[in-house]
Amino acid sequence: MAQPDFGRQRGGALAEPSDDVRPPKTGELVARRLRRMIVDRELNDGDFLPNEATLLEHFGVSRPTLREAFRVLESESLIELRRGSRTGARVRVPGPEAVARPAGLQLQLGEATLADVYVARSAIEPPAARLLALSGDESRYASLEEALEEERANVDNPERFAIGSAHFHLRLVQLSGNQTLAIMAGMMHEIILRQTQAAVRSTARTQPSDEVRDGYERALRAYAKLVKLVRSGRGDAAEQFWRKHLEVADELVLAGHEATRVIDVLD
Repeated sequence: MAQPDFGRQRGGALAEPSDDVRPPKTGELVARRLRRMIVDRELNDGDFLPNEATLLEHFGVSRPTLREAFRVLESESLIELRRGSRTGARVRVPGPEAVARPAGLQLQLGEATLADVYVARSAIEPPAARLLALSGDESRYASLEEALEEERANVDNPERFAIGSAHFHLRLVQLSGNQTLAIMAGMMHEIILRQTQAAVRSTARTQPSDEVRDGYERALRAYAKLVKLVRSGRGDAAEQFWRKHLEVADELVLAGHEATRVIDVLD
C-alpha cells in the first residue's frame, strides 16, 4: 500500500510543516484558556481579569505573551482593555451584533441581493416556528404573544409598525431554542428591518390610509394565528402556515426590489 506523502525532501528529511499544522503559540494557548473560562461562565460580562502580575504568575508566561493573548481576545470582542483607576482587561461578552456586522459586510462584498436574504429568512423562520410549538415552554409562548401585543399598539404608527414587525420575526426565531438559527436570523435582522421600513414608507405614501391600516390588520391576524398554532403545540401546522405567510408577505415587501443589493440597503 502506498504511504502518504508528507512532503519529504531529498535525503529523506521532512519538509517544513505547512501553516495549517503549525503548533499554536503560547499566547494563543493562553487566549484559548481565557476564552474557555468566559464561555463556561467562570468569567462573566463586566468582570475584570486579575492584574497582570497575577496572570503572569498563573500562566507562567512572559509579559509579551500575555499581551499577545489579550490582543487575540480583544480582536474577538471578548475583552476590552481599560486604563484608569482599575487598569486591566474587562470581560465583554459580545451580542449577536458582533456576528451581524461582519456578516453584513460579507453579504455586501458578495453582492447579495434582497431576494437572497428573504429566501434565507424563509428557510429559517418556518422550522423555527415548528421548534417553538414543540417546545412546550409556556414562558416562550408568552414572550411571542408579548411581541404580538407590542405590535398591536403600533398599528397607527407606520414607522413603529415596521420596527415591531421586524422584531416579531426575529423574536420568533430567538424563542425557538435553536441558537444557530437565532444567530443567523440576527445576522439578517438589520437588512430585514431596513427593507421593511422602506416598504412601509412607500405604502404610506402611495396608498390611502384605510388600505394601509387594513394591511397592518392582516399582518396582525397572521401573527395572532401563528401564536395560536404555537400555543397549541401544532408544530407541523405552525411551520406550514408561516411558510405560506412569508411567501405572501415577502412578495409585498420585495415588490420591484428583488435585485436590490444589500449594500444599497445598508449604505
